[in-house]
Amino acid sequence: MLLSRVYSAVLLTFVTATPALAAPVIVDNIQGYGFDDKRTLVPFQSLVFDDATGKVLARGDATLAKNYPTATKIDGQGKTLLPGLIDGHGHVLGLGQNLAQVDLRTSSSEAQAVAKVAAFAKTQPQAQWILGRGWNQVLWPTQQFPSTTLLDEEINDKPVWLSRVDGHAGWANSKALQLAGITKDSIDPPGGQILRDDKGNPTGVLIDNAMVLLEKKIPQQNEAERQAALAAAFQHLLALGITSTHDAGIDAANLASYQTLQQQKKIPMRIYAMLNATDPHFRDWLKTGPIDDAADVLDVRSVKIVGDGALGSRGAALLADYSDKAKERGLLVTQPDALTHLMKMTIDAGFQANVHAIGDHANRMVLDRFMLLANDKDRQASRHRVEHAQIVAPVDIPRFAKLHVLPSMQPTHATSDKNMAGDRLGVARLRGAYAWRSFVDQGSIIVGGSDYPVELANPFYGLHAAVTRQDQQNQPAGGWLPEQKLTVTEALRSFTTDAAYGAYQEKTMGSLQPGMWADFILIDRDLTQVPPEQIWQTQVLHTYVGGKQVYSHHP
Repeated sequence: MLLSRVYSAVLLTFVTATPALAAPVIVDNIQGYGFDDKRTLVPFQSLVFDDATGKVLARGDATLAKNYPTATKIDGQGKTLLPGLIDGHGHVLGLGQNLAQVDLRTSSSEAQAVAKVAAFAKTQPQAQWILGRGWNQVLWPTQQFPSTTLLDEEINDKPVWLSRVDGHAGWANSKALQLAGITKDSIDPPGGQILRDDKGNPTGVLIDNAMVLLEKKIPQQNEAERQAALAAAFQHLLALGITSTHDAGIDAANLASYQTLQQQKKIPMRIYAMLNATDPHFRDWLKTGPIDDAADVLDVRSVKIVGDGALGSRGAALLADYSDKAKERGLLVTQPDALTHLMKMTIDAGFQANVHAIGDHANRMVLDRFMLLANDKDRQASRHRVEHAQIVAPVDIPRFAKLHVLPSMQPTHATSDKNMAGDRLGVARLRGAYAWRSFVDQGSIIVGGSDYPVELANPFYGLHAAVTRQDQQNQPAGGWLPEQKLTVTEALRSFTTDAAYGAYQEKTMGSLQPGMWADFILIDRDLTQVPPEQIWQTQVLHTYVGGKQVYSHHP
């Protein structure tokens, strides 16, 4: 199904479908926080919204109630109220699928990962393939990539495919390699690598574009399965206080599912979708033009383009060799000429270009192309983004501000990568790695996110990581590269009004100003008052989208 502009004109959604004569609703007895036009944190004790329009009417102190004598009252019970959190980079369908696959995130060794897979497989006798995600060899004692050997000992009668935690590498058993036709004679595709043993035989690990050789053999989900996965992801995100998410790269089938769910009024949150530049329908999408949904339920006006791979699998494209592997500089998933072409097509069609770049080489390539392909005025209006901006040469950081390019960054990547990044990069390159403070100090607006299901979707984990630069065990003491810490206000801003800015939505969501959507959450602690190391423990009590309660915590 191609894009259609009619959605923004004719579709009524749950946020506008309530009775026209409904009375205002006031939430009082709260410690509320929002933002003003200058992105300054504003405290308040009462919030009033119209449940007919789903929009904020007023916010203020405890006396506000007297201005609305007929309002329905909600007692906030002294809890903290925040704008609904916005995840600026996630993968909704991937999250829903991940919830139904074996989770290897906590595996402490290859053997333990295999044991988890074997146990999961016994619960899925009907499955054609055994699928999973989350392994990370850097956390294992050997720190070596896995192989087919242990997997084959447990499962050799059906194919197994396990994505690495970053989604940029995968681990297969021999049955899966066989079905994909991957042998000793197979050639590495551009932007990909088949890992091999000393005899040239595939080990079972495929990196970046080599993964496609196998993944194209996995049966595709049907429409009902896809919709079920999306619904599971929606509920998971709402329970975490995420009322809007930027979906970083959807294909035609995913878009069709979204549009069907939207017609059926079954999207209970807000989706800002990035079209996948590799989809066969890409040119048709660009010709049809962006969707700017007046109800902000499904906005489609950006494109996701992938520049390089990830750091953990040594796929991030670096300007110099990896410190822990000579003559390795990573992979360009999209080759330079193709990257130029895709970015130009996207920009010329009036879409926002959101380009995945993790390594310093990839970041420089993308910045160079933004400079060449658009003038200063158009760049400022278009708010083009670099997704991740993880390792940036220090001399290139100021270019983000000069070129009006937004860094879209995920704080938990730093706390997940801290034990590995120094090995991969060496000390010198860490000066431009995960450099949130450097970006904020120069005036860059950071679009905060998690990159779920690569990382866990819980936004309070991201807020905690941004403020402390520590893991949940409060390590390392004082924080990793602590000079790059953010304040609580800066971190919260990146997951609310600044993330909204990254989707052209700062006038309708993210700060709870009058006239904006009444998207808000009630939580069990005041983030501005609790010790920073406790931020990750925050519990969401209630989630509202457009003034409608869509989640309530039941202990």
